[in-house]
Amino acid sequence: MTMEHTNSNTPFDSLPLHPDGPRGNAWGIYGDHDQLGRLNLLTPENTAAAAKEIKEGVRISTDWPLNSMATPCFGRSAFEHTIKNKAPRPVNDDILVFNTQSSSQWDGFRHYGAKDGSFYNGCSQEDIDNSTRNGIHVWADNGGIVGRGVLLDYATWAEANGRTVNCFETQSIPLEDLLEVAASQQTTFRRGDILFIRTGWTRAYEQLSQTECQQLADYKAPPVIGVKSSEPILRWIWETGFAAVAGDMPSFEAYPCQDTDHFLHEWLLAGWGLPIGELFDLERLGKECRQRGRYTFFFSSVPLKVPGGVASPPNGVAIF
Repeated sequence: MTMEHTNSNTPFDSLPLHPDGPRGNAWGIYGDHDQLGRLNLLTPENTAAAAKEIKEGVRISTDWPLNSMATPCFGRSAFEHTIKNKAPRPVNDDILVFNTQSSSQWDGFRHYGAKDGSFYNGCSQEDIDNSTRNGIHVWADNGGIVGRGVLLDYATWAEANGRTVNCFETQSIPLEDLLEVAASQQTTFRRGDILFIRTGWTRAYEQLSQTECQQLADYKAPPVIGVKSSEPILRWIWETGFAAVAGDMPSFEAYPCQDTDHFLHEWLLAGWGLPIGELFDLERLGKECRQRGRYTFFFSSVPLKVPGGVASPPNGVAIF
């Protein structure tokens, strides 16, 4: 196993670290056999510091209901819930069948590979087929995604500044806008933060008719608002030291991707081992942050402990 590379403070310009890996990779930074990636930034010291964000103990769920999309995008199957009554006893079981990508989810490191077919830290499709390497259970085994959460309420900022938000178009949010949002909120970042970006996508989706939901699902590549896939965005995410990123849209980056050389899914998941959260319900969280004038909070998320799992509902809660 290699030693951790300069305590994870490697400059963006030093990437890629592994010559046989994909563009911009950070393979080996936490050792050749690491399966946690940037979650290594969630140290005990980080957790203890994040706990100071808890002042009143108000808890906000960040999970959208599992059945929120009757017809999920990208051809995914819908959520199924069956209640099994065990009469004559007054006992019920329930059976859940769902694609982990059909509502709020963390994308694990098995979800999206680089163009050469490799996954985080040199994991191959053969590894995925024949082992549990890079499975999402590793996150659960290590205590989940727990630390200081930071919300950038892009939707509210855009409305206040006369910007049009087109949730169902390929609208890219550039770095300069995200930095403007942070400045307007007087929000600063710390290494190991968990970043959340609210665009209002889930709210907009809930206002669609059933026909409109089906039309969206019928797209092979549904156009959605998201973060711009770009070198400046990647540099910012890396050098700020985010442990994970999440949004309320079905693709964290604007989709279809407009810059495939800097496609965030490939760089973050396959290259850096940085979890991506999608379809988070950030409406109540955004309201709470606006009312308090505070956009930081303690965040706890423990994924399902599925050995070799690809993705998982977050089971997330923000605590103020």
